[in-house]
Amino acid sequence: MSDAFDTIYGQPKVREYLRTCVASGKVSQAYLFTGMAGSNKTAAAYAFAEEILKSDTADANEKMEIRRKVTRRVHPDVRYVVPEGAQGYLVEQIREIVSDCAMAPVQAKRKVYILDRVDLMGTSPANAFLKTLEEPPSDVVFLLLGRTSSAVLSTIVSRCQVVPFRNIPASEATAILVQNSQASTPQAMIAIQACNGSVTKGLEFLKSPERQAYRDKVLLVLASLARADDLDVLSYASDIVSATKTPLDAVRREQERTLEESSEFLQRSALKALEARQKRLLSQASFELLRQMTSVVRSWLRDVAVVCAGTPDLVLNIDAADAIRDAARHTTVEAACKAEKCVDAAEVAITYNVSPQVSIEAMLFEIREVLYA
Repeated sequence: MSDAFDTIYGQPKVREYLRTCVASGKVSQAYLFTGMAGSNKTAAAYAFAEEILKSDTADANEKMEIRRKVTRRVHPDVRYVVPEGAQGYLVEQIREIVSDCAMAPVQAKRKVYILDRVDLMGTSPANAFLKTLEEPPSDVVFLLLGRTSSAVLSTIVSRCQVVPFRNIPASEATAILVQNSQASTPQAMIAIQACNGSVTKGLEFLKSPERQAYRDKVLLVLASLARADDLDVLSYASDIVSATKTPLDAVRREQERTLEESSEFLQRSALKALEARQKRLLSQASFELLRQMTSVVRSWLRDVAVVCAGTPDLVLNIDAADAIRDAARHTTVEAACKAEKCVDAAEVAITYNVSPQVSIEAMLFEIREVLYA
């Protein structure tokens, strides 16, 4: 019989370790998952959270309900937290988590807090968190996610069970997608490139016509840059921002359905807290779509570079091969590599809460100037 751990793709050692923790009843109260983007740490955290909550009940119907809600990312006792400050976690944000820990679970017997990017937790927020992390309430489990253990404050690391995730090569990630979906190898390759190497996000991409249409819009803009004037570039940036809203509509609809379901059993204060969490998750979904955009642009520039280098067989965005060859005729390997730095700058700007419209405009202007000077 399958369990949630089967969705931890490309991480067999992690999968078996977490499965053993639950099966033995020896779940610690704080874990630190370390690994680069695309290593499926977030998916593993949700899978672990699901199995932890399910292990507390013998009722088959309750287990099914837990699975349904955790899979949809709407279980009230599984809290996903991301940094809210421009440079990382805020002290006020951590104090809110500490205060929330004292509250009883809403539906399950335990609560699981998933804190992403704890490598962006500075000394002051960490100090506000340390006592609770070291001695959390008995019904609380913390799952912290960071890029590397060396990037996380040692005071945090020392209070956690560290679980390292390996980097998954793109070729292996593509093969995993093919095995777990109806996608062909080229389709899976495109999904992996669009999702920064993440197998889990790649699967979501393949199931979402809206996300695929969003990628198509970005590719169309890139194909048009060589012949675009300044007004065209401004219009393209606006088109990309508008296209971002369509996939988010599906997220909003799911959130509205969750609020409607929850209104039957949650008090008004709990509903307000749920609405606040959903707002933060919507912001995170928006940021992930913008990351998808920069991943697509970066992979397109990489393909332009390999064509310029005389190795067109290495093109990954094969459905855009004609436009990539056209761009390569007007630029060089060096220019394409330099243009990637424009994408990095846009990503940093968006992270620091610069307007997506302004960030994308600047990126497109700079790419046009660098590629076609």
